[in-house]
Amino acid sequence: MKRGQIVTGFVESCDYPCKGRVRTDEGNVSVKNVIPGQKVSVRIGRSREGSANGTLVEVLEKSDIETGKICKTFGNCGGCAYLSLCPEKELELKKDQIKKLLSSRIEESSERFGKDPVWDGIKESPVNYGYRNKMEFSFGNDCIDGPLNVGLHKRGAFHDVLDVSDCMIVDEDYRKIISATRDFFRKESTPFYRKKDHTGYLRNLIVRKAAHTGEILVCPVTASGKAAGFDDTSLLKKYCDEITSLEYKGKIAGIVHIICDSLADAVVPDSSEILYGTDHINETLLDLKFRIGPFSFFQTNTYSAEVLYLLVRDYVKMCGGTDGKTVFDLYSGTGTIAQIAARSASKVVGVEIVPEAVKAAEKNASENGIDNCEFICGDVLKVLDDLTDKPDIIILDPPRDGIHPKALPKITSYGVENIIYISCKPTSLERDLGHFFDAGYAIERYACVNQFPWTKEIETVVLLSRG
Repeated sequence: MKRGQIVTGFVESCDYPCKGRVRTDEGNVSVKNVIPGQKVSVRIGRSREGSANGTLVEVLEKSDIETGKICKTFGNCGGCAYLSLCPEKELELKKDQIKKLLSSRIEESSERFGKDPVWDGIKESPVNYGYRNKMEFSFGNDCIDGPLNVGLHKRGAFHDVLDVSDCMIVDEDYRKIISATRDFFRKESTPFYRKKDHTGYLRNLIVRKAAHTGEILVCPVTASGKAAGFDDTSLLKKYCDEITSLEYKGKIAGIVHIICDSLADAVVPDSSEILYGTDHINETLLDLKFRIGPFSFFQTNTYSAEVLYLLVRDYVKMCGGTDGKTVFDLYSGTGTIAQIAARSASKVVGVEIVPEAVKAAEKNASENGIDNCEFICGDVLKVLDDLTDKPDIIILDPPRDGIHPKALPKITSYGVENIIYISCKPTSLERDLGHFFDAGYAIERYACVNQFPWTKEIETVVLLSRG
């Protein structure tokens, strides 16, 4: 097989994260974003010794398991990977992927510690469509000189932005806000920010909606009016009037203008101003109240988060509970897990690097009447050096890249009997498990929660015990 050659074959399997093995007459090809059973055409990239990497060109025949409903951008949008499946088939596929990914670690744990880990299954999200409580959209167009869009990036494209106003993982309020925002700024002929030459105004649109209270936060992210070359005061006022005039199933709690003049593609706020209402929404989760700002970490699927945290609580109970114990909640976000554990613990110490999340955690704990939580702002790697408290149990919920290699020995050096590791990127978890084995920790139990239906991602929870 040669670079650039287009070949045809059948998808035999699909490993995490949505990486398929395509069998062709020319050899096997590794291709992303395919589903077992599909007939596909593939453009060859690198190739050697009868196998190659390639990119999907076209799905020629659907798989027999593709019986679900799709949106107009499915296959082009970089969001969903499994939207064409039914919920049962998606769960089955993800379960097989995780068990295969962790199989060598499960076997290693059994051999080293003489006990087979217990598989607690994959938990379904109570809501499969319209479940997202936060979305970050981009302004742009889907082709050169095309009309303004506010949506998601086209798969594999840095500049192209697709109109996702019929997106199925958000509810109708999101879709209404997307359409109204797009139509308003098209009418006003407002230029979007062009990453190549760093000109223009409109950059991103962040929308958050609380699942249980229905409160909505709308955050247009723009370059400063001065940098864009015009006074945006009148424009933003008219935008507020447009958004607040619509009827929603929920209710607009606030509109916050975020100014970002950074050259980076990520939203790095220089300043913000409240255009309407407040700068946060309020949410409830397992009878606890949470205050969530534009950048606060909060699980993006509230319904499934309740399933996830109940699973964590069950694992804590299997460890003897938290009565009278000190709990470390590392990478604590807005303090959700910390406050759940605090109900019976002697003390909970939460460590989180994002200042806004720490402030929100402190306010959340205060509003919930919880006074035995201490939240520390800082990098886990550095904060652990200065802590005088000694934990009895450690709960880890790190970002996608997992735990810093230098933080791992500091965590295991406490010698606690049990550690619960929550991972939103199973490959990071699989890598980190090796260190826990070397430190004497065995996998006691493990499970998955379909926290992100239709995407390639899944949440994995592992209970580790001293071997």
